[in-house]
Amino acid sequence: MSKPPFKRVLIANRGEIAMRVMRTAREMGIETVAVYSDADRNALHARRADIAVHIGPSAPSESYLRGDKILAAAKQVGADCIHPGYGFLSENAAFSDACEKAGVVFVGPSAHAIRLMGDKVEARRAADAAEVPLVPGLKDDVRDDAVLIEKAAEIGYPVMLKAAAGGGGKGIRIVHEEKKLLQAAELARNEARAAFGDDRVYLEKFVTRPRHVEVQIVADQHGNVTAFGERECSVQRRHQKLVEESPCSVVTPELRERMCDAAQRLARAVGYVGAGTIEFLHSEGEFYFLEMNTRLQVEHPITEMRFGVDLVREMFRVAAGETVMECPEPRGHAIEIRINAEDPETYFPSLGSIRRLNMPGGPGVRLDSCLYRGMEVTPYYDSMLAKLVVHAEDRPRAIERAIRALQEMRLVGVATSIPVALRALQSELFRSGDYDTSILEKIDRRPPAEMIDVGMLAAAVGHYLHTEEVAAPSATDGLGPRMPMWKVVDRVERLGRRPL
Repeated sequence: MSKPPFKRVLIANRGEIAMRVMRTAREMGIETVAVYSDADRNALHARRADIAVHIGPSAPSESYLRGDKILAAAKQVGADCIHPGYGFLSENAAFSDACEKAGVVFVGPSAHAIRLMGDKVEARRAADAAEVPLVPGLKDDVRDDAVLIEKAAEIGYPVMLKAAAGGGGKGIRIVHEEKKLLQAAELARNEARAAFGDDRVYLEKFVTRPRHVEVQIVADQHGNVTAFGERECSVQRRHQKLVEESPCSVVTPELRERMCDAAQRLARAVGYVGAGTIEFLHSEGEFYFLEMNTRLQVEHPITEMRFGVDLVREMFRVAAGETVMECPEPRGHAIEIRINAEDPETYFPSLGSIRRLNMPGGPGVRLDSCLYRGMEVTPYYDSMLAKLVVHAEDRPRAIERAIRALQEMRLVGVATSIPVALRALQSELFRSGDYDTSILEKIDRRPPAEMIDVGMLAAAVGHYLHTEEVAAPSATDGLGPRMPMWKVVDRVERLGRRPL
């Protein structure tokens, strides 16, 4: 094995992404350091690392978001680099600066690039200067109501108000008519202020039937930028991605070349180093710059599966001054499903203890997770529990493999988004490939109403849970002797959340 680029990495994150970074580091011969909060004292990432350091209370503001505590832990254990994963401090320019001043390598972009591309107004200016196509709109925040009304009319309704310092779907409002513009602007500013401490918003044309298509890039310190194709991320709820796939079914080879060239051009223009994603809106055969994520993306595994590349390994390599690899030939089709602890109908977070767990497997199946039986799902962190990734020779086979793997997965104790993902994958709209970001609004979110014998299920569940609490529905249930599968699953999951 070649000499590792670093001796010891502190992973400034938790959950499945901490495990993901840890696996690559181990393969490269890099020692791993985990940090954990009170709530994560028994978490898998803390137990699997070579060294684990406690950094504070459960609340992220007192632990994972405390750059001073992270750096103190790095100095304590002698880590020569810090990998931020995604979320938390991954796009925090001040933390990147602090790492540099402390003599610890930040495995990510410079503070300058984070600041520039993290501000959506500045990012649009940079994209415009690099001749990357933009959605028609304003480059600056507008405070004057009269000017806002005037410019919205010039752009043409519908328009979109977006937080300048935004991310994660926060501070976004779509406006279809002038009389609702000022109220929407006030709401967007308030939400942006609460989420980011910055109430600036900008205005752009709302693209009809938009598809969310992004390009994965990795750039080194020598000016080389490799683009690893595109990903489709249009299956979303509340602007949060749920199902992603690669390649996008409507991107032609000619369009792909233009998108990748635009992504590389922008990365070079801002002096970017590390893994990043250029996000575009696709509509009617054209693409427009949306934003740049200056970090590894949640959906990076589908790129890895198609191209046979380890993007975390590339991050370590370019952070150490090595040259980024050239893009290999892609093969097949990959799909990722995010598995979140949330009610499948309301999307509200679901809390509890995981009492039963069955992981999917088989050819072309990958599960990135931090799951274990007895794990407590707490209110402190993001609801994502795992990412199920599949790869197959073509899109139809990848869809069937994804459905099969999801149906294999059993997770009792908390409600999950699995039923929503299944319904999306099984829909004719998704199978056709002709869908956009409104797909979940157009399909029934519940799983198919497969009818089962409730009495037989009740007996089996009662035996498994060692309890008499489960019984066939009574006449007062209004459900009769048989009920849809989704109602039964809901009852079983609710029972699983109660102490035995």
